[in-house]
Amino acid sequence: MDEHPFVGLARDAIRHYAQTRQQLHPKPLPDDPPPAGVFVSLHHKPGPGQAEGALRGCIGTYAPREDNLRAEIARSAVAAAYSDPRFSPLRSDEIDDLEITVYVLGEPERIAGATDLDPARYGVIVEGSGRRGLLLPGIPGIDTAERQLDVALSKAGLAGGDAIDLYRFSAAILR
Repeated sequence: MDEHPFVGLARDAIRHYAQTRQQLHPKPLPDDPPPAGVFVSLHHKPGPGQAEGALRGCIGTYAPREDNLRAEIARSAVAAAYSDPRFSPLRSDEIDDLEITVYVLGEPERIAGATDLDPARYGVIVEGSGRRGLLLPGIPGIDTAERQLDVALSKAGLAGGDAIDLYRFSAAILR
């Protein structure tokens, strides 16, 4: 199966950084979508019976920081490969064996509660006490809105009884 062009761009940005230690600065193409929040997720290939391999890095933002979508993807890809504090920096020999997913996020919209969530369709952002947690949509094993909310709260270091603001967002999931 061929990679989506934005996934190929993410892989190229990682390769470029591995070789030069310089960030790739791609120019937009006329038919590109407008700038958006982007996450890039890196996984090892799945083993037998696994839907997804082990996480190797995931970084992004829910609001764009770059002036075009391609630059946003390149920046997030390099950050996922070399700056995710949960993992050691990527080795050059790992690049071609990674499964890369690019999430292009829609605008967050405020919601009242878990009943407005669908973990297959929406990601979630929780905010409270100066903390924020975000969980992308379509995560294997996150099958209910309650579980999605619990994981996002945990990522933010918040508890279920804390005063929080909730937001959901759609995402194009590109592989």
